[in-house]
Amino acid sequence: MYEFTSESVSTGHPDKIADLISDKVATYLLDKNVTHRAAIETLVTTNMVTLAGEYKSDNFDKDVIEKIVRDTVKDIGYEQDGFHWNTLKVYNELHGQSPDIAMGTDDFGAGDQGIMFGYACNETPVHMPSAIYYSHAILKYIESQRRTGADWIGPDSKAQVTMEYSDINTPVRVSRVVCSSQHTEEFSLDVTRQTLKELVKIALGGAGAPIDDQTEYLINPTGKFVIGGPDGDTGLTGRKIIVDTYGGYAPHGGGAFSGKDCTKVDRSAAYMARYLAKNIVASGKADNCTVQLSYAIGVKEPTSVYVYADGDVRNDITAEIRALVDLTPKGIIDKFKLFELDLSETTNYGHFGKESMPWENVDLFE
Repeated sequence: MYEFTSESVSTGHPDKIADLISDKVATYLLDKNVTHRAAIETLVTTNMVTLAGEYKSDNFDKDVIEKIVRDTVKDIGYEQDGFHWNTLKVYNELHGQSPDIAMGTDDFGAGDQGIMFGYACNETPVHMPSAIYYSHAILKYIESQRRTGADWIGPDSKAQVTMEYSDINTPVRVSRVVCSSQHTEEFSLDVTRQTLKELVKIALGGAGAPIDDQTEYLINPTGKFVIGGPDGDTGLTGRKIIVDTYGGYAPHGGGAFSGKDCTKVDRSAAYMARYLAKNIVASGKADNCTVQLSYAIGVKEPTSVYVYADGDVRNDITAEIRALVDLTPKGIIDKFKLFELDLSETTNYGHFGKESMPWENVDLFE
């Protein structure tokens, strides 16, 4: 027996505010035009949002971008003194893409070098690891309650789930849950904790989590959590890459997703790697699978493809993939229609396991 833990964060977590703004602005700048480029970084802190990064677009308007920022913060739900959508300052330091980088990507070479991983397993219905799957489920449910009347819940929340595994790598039960959620001072600490605990249990039950009478719940363990969001903690784009992927259960190449157009293989190749791993598992070729892809800036074909399934290197599956799939950045973009995507639909509660996303399709080995 052993335990493994993963965490998730809510839409209103400072780092996720930054990710969402970056993806919203990038989607605006790209405007579904395959010749446009974006690499948008956002910093959020007390009553301030700062944008930096590069773009290549005919669709740049500072007033429109400022409105996107304010509308995003408003939709998340921030109207507190230290971070209010209507009064915060917006600093726009975006500038044009370097022509040296454009030279490598205009012909759809990879936007940078890098290594990307994809993973899938049979632990959950969407072929995601259990701990991250249930962590997302908790916060999605809490957010749904906040948006449908439970206005005592604030936008900023975190959840962490510890799974107990058998000796044969099978998840058997949820042993421990940590959940910290911003709240108003409407209720006492005891009532707030008890109400949040009930929401957590409902969420886990709805997701099919194996909770039992011995499952331990640590709810708002520091006590009061009224000051939340960027007023309490600065947020930056790209600081939740483990939340975005597999909760630490699989390797990560280190590159963030949000704010980047899909010539950046940090994003597009990670989506392809997930697609390959999921299809390998869903087709019955393996119970768990890790796929690695690597690229060089300006070069179209990957510099390596690696498949590790059920404890073995599978060169036979690698050869099959190379024969079936166009792994160039343009091939990936075309297959998943990535320039037609609203990037903000990927931002929260993980980029993987959302069955509406094209890289979640199971159709490779039909």
